[in-house]
Amino acid sequence: MSDLQRQLDTYIKDIRPRYEDMLGQAVEIPSISMDPRHTPDVRRMAELAAQYLRAAGAETHIVETPGYPVVSGGWTVDPSYPTVTVYNHMDVQPAQEPEWKQAPFAFQNDNGIYRGRGATDDKGPALAALFGARYAIEQGVPINVRFLWELEEENGSPSFAAAIKNRAAIPRPDSVVISDTIWLSKNQPAMPYGLRGLLGARLLLRTGSKDAHSGVTGGAARNPLAELMDIVHACVDAKTGKVKIPGFYEDVVEPTKAEIKSFLQSGFQVNRFKQAYGFKTLRTQDPAEVMRRIWAAPTFEVHGLVGGYHGPGVKTVVPGHGELKVSMRLVPNQTPEKAFALLKKHVAKLRPEVTVEREGMLHPCRGLFDGPYVDAVKRAVKAGFGKEPAFIREGGSIGAVVTMQKAWKVPILFMGLSLPEHGYHAPNEYFDWGQASGGMKAFVHYLRELAKMEKR
Repeated sequence: MSDLQRQLDTYIKDIRPRYEDMLGQAVEIPSISMDPRHTPDVRRMAELAAQYLRAAGAETHIVETPGYPVVSGGWTVDPSYPTVTVYNHMDVQPAQEPEWKQAPFAFQNDNGIYRGRGATDDKGPALAALFGARYAIEQGVPINVRFLWELEEENGSPSFAAAIKNRAAIPRPDSVVISDTIWLSKNQPAMPYGLRGLLGARLLLRTGSKDAHSGVTGGAARNPLAELMDIVHACVDAKTGKVKIPGFYEDVVEPTKAEIKSFLQSGFQVNRFKQAYGFKTLRTQDPAEVMRRIWAAPTFEVHGLVGGYHGPGVKTVVPGHGELKVSMRLVPNQTPEKAFALLKKHVAKLRPEVTVEREGMLHPCRGLFDGPYVDAVKRAVKAGFGKEPAFIREGGSIGAVVTMQKAWKVPILFMGLSLPEHGYHAPNEYFDWGQASGGMKAFVHYLRELAKMEKR
């Protein structure tokens, strides 16, 4: 082991208590951006995040927006050095699932297992990147590092574009690295180079002013829930997942043979995938097809049907109204604007009286699949975790990515630290010291690699 590696290992060992204390404080703030009741908590999280940056010796700004602020900070050591922006988010998903085994916002440290909402998505990885960057700066690595910590990512990043217009607080970097993605398994690092986009929508149908007795009115009365289910059937094949909306697939770009080969080299295992997410069966068992479907193919999903009676037993009513909640995941070359137009047109032909309302949208993105920045990520992750990462796509969406891509036109790379079993968006979410410490090492090495790059 080299002296440099020993020094880094000692640093990481020494700062562990501080890392755990900071993560605990952050997790215990319920910074749920999509719930207006938690506005004070989101604001409190912004102040704590800024405090963390200042304590690390970074220049810090809380950038106000029409929505929640963005926390920006970092070290501009020398304008002649390359500048990298590290993006994470500090807002979290709601935590109302009954399966929680603990209070979701009461942090628990079980010997290096860090439990609580936001531990892995995305407060734990954010702090790991911060400690890695601080070490690199203290060691004199010739690089400028900026942090962008968003507080509306879980809400679709509606104010992020406004924030990055503030060039004084958020200068244009030479590259971006994002630490908000999931590996395939603990034994195989995986870094995405592309993300699916998203269109959310609500379909509303009112056929009466109130619920009515089904024995008195059933058969003559229209049932809005049944009619909305009929629309679902006309939009997607429940057995295969194939979307039936005319024109939906015409802009889809299929993954190349090289991409599929990379997917297959990733170590993805169907059984592990099923186990991690609690699935009993899947639509297909073929690994290549599963990966294509979750990373590189568009979808139409039903999330909820609202209306009528939801209590115990059966209440024999014909509902007066119904609401269908759906979304479409989109792949590069598709746009949420066109997907929404196609959906509205399709529904209008089926049931003209159904109202279709857009409920958030994110554009898909495709980043770098090869080149010097990709090679830098490979070497950094191997230094941190002992194994080169597979390069895959990811089925989720991060709204800020496309915004930065359009505004800055610089390379955007991903170095996520979360595992499938960590419970992204799920009950009993956690993070762990192994991923945190490995992430710190990886970030230090990545910054050393970037320091060799020319400014753009």
